[in-house]
Parts: sequence; C-alpha cells; structure tokens
Amino acid sequence: MAANTITGDFNINAEVDVESIEASARKARMQGIKRLVRYTLLKLVALVFTVAVGVYITIVVANMGGAVDKIRLGTIRESVALAATADPAFKTMNSEQRVAYINSRVDLEIKRYGLDRPFLVRSFEYLWDGMTLNFGFSQQLVSDSGSRLVRNILLERLPSTLLLFGSANLILFFVALFAGLSLSRRYGSMADKVVLALAPTSAAPAWFYGLFLILIFAAMLKVLPFGGMVSAPPPDNPVDYLLSLLNHMILPMAAWLISAIFLTAYNWRTFFLIYSSEDYVEMAKAKGLSDRMIERRYILRPTLPNIITSFALLLITLWTGAIIFETVFNWPGIGQLYYRAIGAFDTPVIVANVVLYAYLLALTVFVLDFVYALVDPRVRVGDGGRK
Repeated sequence: MAANTITGDFNINAEVDVESIEASARKARMQGIKRLVRYTLLKLVALVFTVAVGVYITIVVANMGGAVDKIRLGTIRESVALAATADPAFKTMNSEQRVAYINSRVDLEIKRYGLDRPFLVRSFEYLWDGMTLNFGFSQQLVSDSGSRLVRNILLERLPSTLLLFGSANLILFFVALFAGLSLSRRYGSMADKVVLALAPTSAAPAWFYGLFLILIFAAMLKVLPFGGMVSAPPPDNPVDYLLSLLNHMILPMAAWLISAIFLTAYNWRTFFLIYSSEDYVEMAKAKGLSDRMIERRYILRPTLPNIITSFALLLITLWTGAIIFETVFNWPGIGQLYYRAIGAFDTPVIVANVVLYAYLLALTVFVLDFVYALVDPRVRVGDGGRK
C-alpha cells in the first residue's frame, strides 16, 4: 500500500515537472518572439530615420541650400525670352508690353515649378516625395524615348550599368576570393609575393587604366572600339548585336579588373591567414584532417558572414555605376546619367539615385542581421550578442 502511494506521488510530481517545463518553454518562446519583434521594429525605425537624414542632406546639397533656385530663375527667364522672340505678336508690342508679357510668363513658370515658395518648405516636400518613391519629372533630362519621368529615365539606363558592373564585379569577387584562399594556403610563395608587390597598383582608379587600354587597343592597334555599348548603327541580327556588345565590354571590364584584382585578392588572403592561425585550426591539423576539410569547416564557415556581407554590399553598389568610368568609355549607364544630372542641377534625378541606393543599403543591412543568425549559430537576432 505504501509502495503504491509512493508511486502515485512520483507520477504526480513527474506530471507537474513536465507541465512546468512546458510552461517555461512556452514562456521562453514568447519572450523570444517579443524580443525579435521589438528588435525588428526598432531596427526598421532606425534605418528609416537614417535614410531620411541622408536623403534630406542630399536634397540640401543638390540645391546648394537654395542657391540653385536663383540659377533656375535665370534659366526660366532666358527660355521665356527666347520663346517670346519667336512669337510674331511679341514683335508688334512696345517695350512696356514686352516686359509685362515676359514677366507674366516667368511668373507662370515660377508657380509651375513651385519656386514661389521658400526652399525650406519645398525641401521637406522633396523629402516626402523621395521617401515615398514619387520621383516626379526631370527638370532638364529626357529619356531616349522622350519621357521626362525620372522613373523611366532611370529604368532606361539601369540595364546597361547592371550588365557591365554586374559581370565585372561578380568575376572580380569570385576570382579574388578563391585566389586569396589559395594564397593563404601558400603563404610566402612566389605567387604570394607577386600579388603583394602588385597590390599598390590598385591606388589608380579603373578609368586611369581605361585610358591606357583605349590608347593601346583602340587608337594604336585598332582591334577594339573606343567606347559605347554597341556599334553604330546597332546590328539588326541578335547574334551580331550580342557579339558587338561583348566586343565593347572587353576594355571596360579589363580596366575594372586590373584596377582591383590584386588588392582585393591581397585583402582576402590576409583575411584568411588570420583565421588560419587560430588555435582550433592548429588542433585540426594536429588531428590529421585534410587541408580541404580544414578550409571548408574551420576557415570558410567562420568567415561566411564576412563573405556574405562583402557580396551583398557588392550587389547594391551595382546600382550606382561609376561616373568617371562610364564617361571615359561612353557607357550609357546610371553613372553617366548621374554626371549629367549634377551638371544640369537636375535635383529629381540626383535625389532618385540617392534614394534608391539608400533604400537598397538599408534593406541589405536589415536582412544581413537575420542571415548572420542563419549561417552562424553563435549569433542570435535581438539578443544583444548574448549567448
């Protein structure tokens, strides 16, 4: 009888313990969800605020604190005066009527562009339009199809930039990554010394090497085109068009790779060397594990967050292009468009380019936090780095 009582008490205690453990687990899960939601919301608010500050600074700088308004007023008056001289009725007016006519037309244009309001007020309107992706119309530039919509102008130039810089940067990233891993394995070899000696050549920008490549292969040898995206006029045959496109991509891609390959490979080589000297790597070598397994399990896995970060940041930089580089090769991309927009004080195009990059950068930073938690079990999102 006593044994049965003891057994019954044990079962009751076991059931109570199981229920308490399950309740604790549910409580821990709820706390984790709340912590994740709180972290996500705070992160989003911080990123949106940062993007807004960056965009507003861009608006102020692009308008030179409102000084561009004076330039635009002069441009408006000049264009109105030129248009008036082409009007036959304007020639029959006396001087006072001409002045009144021009002033009335100028006032209409000023109201149409909103220049009759203070710049401070309009700057916040620009900020709201930019943050809501309402880019409006370009003030000076037009697309090849004749559209003044900033969205159409950007979409027309974006494929060219993604094609050139996407191809060049992807080749650069993977070649430099595997070259750096190979050099870290052969530290002190002749190849390692050559890369180390050539790394300072990356101090010169890509367009600098582009000028020499154009001089040699286009001007002297006449085997490659000077610039542009395809031959003029463009070939009608798709195969010929593709061959012409590839032919025009050779020099810019070569200049881009020459300017960055040695320094990037050297950086990855140094990065992998640091992880190769860790104690757990030496322990793995002492256990007799193969070099491939050590690299895959003890070097590449801990460095995976850094590799993913570099790759993600590389992807979003494709959207910006390169102003001088595209101008040197006459490549019709976002960089060349940005250069023209700056020269024309075209604020909507400038702001649109900055807003898109800012949103892409903020989104990348936001997503990377969760990617780190997936690839590295030591990282827990919203846990403040605690383990």
